[in-house]
Amino acid sequence: MSTILVTGGTGTLGVLVVDRLRKAGHEVRVLSRHAPDHPVDLSDGSGLDAATAGAEVIVHCASNTRGGGKGDETAARHLVDAARRAGTVTNIVYISIVGVDVVPLGYYRTKLKVERLLEASGLGLTVLRTTQFHDLVAQLVDTAAKLPLVPVPMPSGVRVQPIAVGEVADRLAELAVPTPSGRVPDMGGPEVHTLPDLARTYLTATGRHRRVFSFPLAGKAYAGFKRGGNLTPSHAVGRLTFAQFAQSAAKRGR
Repeated sequence: MSTILVTGGTGTLGVLVVDRLRKAGHEVRVLSRHAPDHPVDLSDGSGLDAATAGAEVIVHCASNTRGGGKGDETAARHLVDAARRAGTVTNIVYISIVGVDVVPLGYYRTKLKVERLLEASGLGLTVLRTTQFHDLVAQLVDTAAKLPLVPVPMPSGVRVQPIAVGEVADRLAELAVPTPSGRVPDMGGPEVHTLPDLARTYLTATGRHRRVFSFPLAGKAYAGFKRGGNLTPSHAVGRLTFAQFAQSAAKRGR
């Protein structure tokens, strides 16, 4: 069994990755600023040397999604430097997003920069790109439904291919081995739907009988989504559909 670091190990994806790795018998170090065993601040690298000592694999899930990726490049540099100093890390597993190289969204651009930074590090690397999580689509709908409008607004012409976060966690746990795999095949959800259609599915499943109206946006990022740059239909390996996710969310009282 390996000693594995998981950055962002308390987040939506990271907590599931940690659970799977521990069930497989690995020693897992969960990195966060307030972790009792391995307090680490990726913004300045403090605590990283102690956390990476003797580790073989790093699963890098930490990301500043609310800040458009602000600080992610700096965090990756600190992680690379610490991994080099440790001298034992043979594989950094990085979770990225389908379309980071074709959709000019600020957060996507940052993810691509981190990919390239890790590739140039000379360390062993595994990169997995996935489509949006079911949870993200649900969050978008919940946020739009809180607006003081009777119909729920959703961007028109945008298709998404959402995937279950648990299935992505399964794949990351499989990839968290000492031997790096490079860029592995993308992971996409089982179905492609428009955002307005998914909003209707989610609202109905959660008992909110609201109308949905679609509206156009402007800009290059929106155009990239309309072109389908965020989709990977040839890698529709996900199993749980969004409708199934929505029904499960309704039972949980989301």
